Amino acid sequence: MKEEVEVVVAHNERATLRVGDVFLKIDADQTRIDVEVQAMAMAPIPTPEILWRKPPVLALAALPGTALGRLGEPSTASSAAWAAAGAAVRKLHDAPLPPWPGRSLDEIVARLDGECAWLIENGVLPTDLVTRNRQVAEAALRPWTPVFTHGDLQITHVFADGDEITGVLDWSEASRGDAMHDLAILTLGHEERLDDVLAGYGADADLDVIRGWWSLRSLSAIRWLTEHGFDPSSPGCEVDVLRARM
Repeated sequence: MKEEVEVVVAHNERATLRVGDVFLKIDADQTRIDVEVQAMAMAPIPTPEILWRKPPVLALAALPGTALGRLGEPSTASSAAWAAAGAAVRKLHDAPLPPWPGRSLDEIVARLDGECAWLIENGVLPTDLVTRNRQVAEAALRPWTPVFTHGDLQITHVFADGDEITGVLDWSEASRGDAMHDLAILTLGHEERLDDVLAGYGADADLDVIRGWWSLRSLSAIRWLTEHGFDPSSPGCEVDVLRARM
């Protein structure tokens, strides 16, 4: 049977295609690919095998198993698999720091406030919804001890086979960052799974900060998602995450 080309994700910044058991990542910004390759080499947890690289394309072998789930859909992964994801994140956070920095607190605050203003000025969301979540987000806006973070730890990037984590994808946002950010992105829209994740992660999790990152991430992402063909108002997605804080 002839293999087909599956478009996994595509927008004007980058695209990922799948052909059989090979993923082809195409990115106009080679800095992101450089970070991804370095981060996967440093990460102490399973990552995809790099098959070859010829800019602007990076070819990766498919991971066994399936993703923990998708935003806006119930996850069918077991509690043990979610706990294993938490344990993997802890192992990453305990690893030596990557040599490159992440976003500064000032950069994050400036981006958040700019996005909040845009949401209100353009009538995208009610003012009280934005204002309340901006207040919740304040908990995340504090100094943190940097750790090795994935940076974009969406559940679609974490693969499991049964109760075992088989690998983590998409390391282009990896950097020195806030540990609670990774935990928040992993559980965004799946708050009922946070206890499972923390059972594997262990101590030192701050629930208020995690909730702050849920609000911060959602507020900051809505414009980008809308402009790139995604719908943050779909059930269970970013707008519902914001409404849950009310």
